[in-house]
This record gives sequence, structure tokens and C-alpha cells, in this order.
Amino acid sequence: MNHAELIDKVQRRLALEPTLGDDLGHLVREEAGGVIGDVEILGVLRQLRHDTVGAGPLERVLRLPGVTDVVVNGPREVWFDRGDGLERSGIEFPDDASVRRLAVRLLSNSGRRLDDAQCFGDGKLLREDGSSLRIHAMLAPPSESGTLLSVRVLKQSRARLAQLRGLGTFDGGGLEALREIVCERRSFLVVGGTGSGKTTLLGAMLAEVDPRERIVCIEDTAELHPDHPHVLTLITRASNTEGMGAISMADLLKQSLRMRPDRIVLGEIRGAEVVDLLSALNTGHDGCAGTIHANSLEEVPARLEALAALGGLGREALHAQVQAAKPMILVMRKGAGGRRLAQIGELSGDPLRVRVLWDGGGQP
Repeated sequence: MNHAELIDKVQRRLALEPTLGDDLGHLVREEAGGVIGDVEILGVLRQLRHDTVGAGPLERVLRLPGVTDVVVNGPREVWFDRGDGLERSGIEFPDDASVRRLAVRLLSNSGRRLDDAQCFGDGKLLREDGSSLRIHAMLAPPSESGTLLSVRVLKQSRARLAQLRGLGTFDGGGLEALREIVCERRSFLVVGGTGSGKTTLLGAMLAEVDPRERIVCIEDTAELHPDHPHVLTLITRASNTEGMGAISMADLLKQSLRMRPDRIVLGEIRGAEVVDLLSALNTGHDGCAGTIHANSLEEVPARLEALAALGGLGREALHAQVQAAKPMILVMRKGAGGRRLAQIGELSGDPLRVRVLWDGGGQP
């Protein structure tokens, strides 16, 4: 029996009987049938600790400079992204059961369940270096490829707008326009695709807020860490195994209004919670903000209408809400040259339309 097979057998036992981990040496010797030397046991123990701490086998690529994402499409398909597209990692798992055990452990450590009854889920893990991992996992079925695992590296960015200007995210005209949005307490939405830098820009904008103001951030996972002295973070919660205990963005928005907020910020909007975002923009708290997936200013009206429909908000009501708030729209894009602020516009309602104010290189 080679080390990989022995480690897999031990991990299977641990998955069924976690208390056996109190004496791993004895367990390793037992699974090896007693025919194993002390040096070999130490090697197996080192590998077991490596596989059971943090993200296990994925730590090898997660520790590489610049890695933003790691995805597992099956036991022999592990890919990672350093900003230039997906690359094969060379990491392999013995079988799908090994991938499943890792996925179950990662979500369990983040307080979420993953099993045949709850076959997909999200979670977040804190790391020793101050960063965190956003985890998404899906079992088979519904996945036809076996267990799927997606890991996003969330670094605690406390960047300021001036720093982003230095990195080439926008030019001097963009810096001036962004600071004006914050100073005038305009509500705004940061839009863009996955990994385009929406959260980084939003955090940098919040860092420009007057330090005497109180900011309440409502998120599914805590990703915003603005360099500001008065930030409260409220996190949604999924229901438990009995279907109870869920805390939605709408619940937290209602609570936040009783917490003397100067600004309310909703994190990534992916569905019907856009109704909660529009409610926040119209609560009388100027300077509210949020993020939405869209690739251009032109896509924003249709995107908002589609998301609002999911929340039961009709077109007329949506247009009235937008017309009252008139939020600014900041479009982030990810390209070969890095992440850049592409456009700034103003959204108004009845009908929904966007007026371009800045096109990425200066005033039009």
C-alpha cells in the first residue's frame, strides 16, 4: 500500500469517526496493518496535517503570489487563476469522495452544512495571513461531474482611491469624479463582472467618507474592510436543518435603520435582494451604495428590471424608486491590463436610462 492509498483510508475513517483523530499515529498504524515504520508514520502524519488544515491539497496553489481563484471540476481537474485566465494546477485527488470530504469540511468549518439533503452551499474561512476564502461547493446530483468546488481568495483590501489611481485603475479625472460622488453624498452602485474589482473600488470609496459618519455594511459574507474608523458589518444567515433561523438582507436592512446609520451599504446583489438595495437608497440616508453584476452602463436598466421582478417589484415601482434615488453607476472591467474603472453614469427612471458622465479617459 502506498502513502496516497494509506492517507485516503485514514481520511475515510476520520470522516466516519472524527474522534479517532485524537491518536492519529495509532490510526495510521492500524490502517497500514501494523507493517509500517516510524519514519513512514511521520511522513503520513505530515501529509495528513497538510490535507486537513486550511484548504488541504489546494493550499499549494492558494499560496502562490497573485492567485485569486481555485476551482475543482473533479478529482483530476484542479485549476487556478492568477488574473490571466485559468491554468491547470497538476493537483489530483484519489477520487470524488476525497473532493467531497474536503468540500464538506470546508463548509462545516465555516458553519454551513453540505450533504445529500443540502447539496450546495457557500461559506467563508479566515486564514492566518489575514485573508479569507469564499467557498462554494456542489455535490452530485445536481452536478454531473461529481463534487464541484470553487474557492475565491478575499484579501482584506484597505486601499484608498489615491492608491488605485497609482495602480492605473483610473486617471486623474476619474479620481476627481469619484471623490465628488462621496463628498456630495450621492448614492451609487458599482457594477462589473466577476473579479472585476467591484468590492475593492467600493471599499476605497467608503474610505473617503467623513470619519464622523457611521457606515453599516450588510453582506452575505464579510468582504468589505474599508479604511474607515466607524464601520459595522451585518451578515446574513441561511436557515438551519429545520428550515428555521434564516436572516435575510431585508431583515438586516430593517434593523440597520434603527442603528443610527449615516450610510447603508449592501454587498453583492445577485437576486431579489435588489429590492432591499433600492429601499436603502430611498430611506433618506444619502450616500448609500451596493454592487451588482453588469458589464456596461447600457446593461444596468435591464439587469435591475430582471432582478426587481424576482423580488416582486413591478416596473413602475422600480422606475419610481430609481427616479427618486438617481444613483450613480460605476462600471469596473477586468482586462489584460488589469482592473479599470471604465465608465461613470447617472441612472434615472421612467423609463430607466443612463446618462454617461465619464468614459474612462476623461469627460466626453
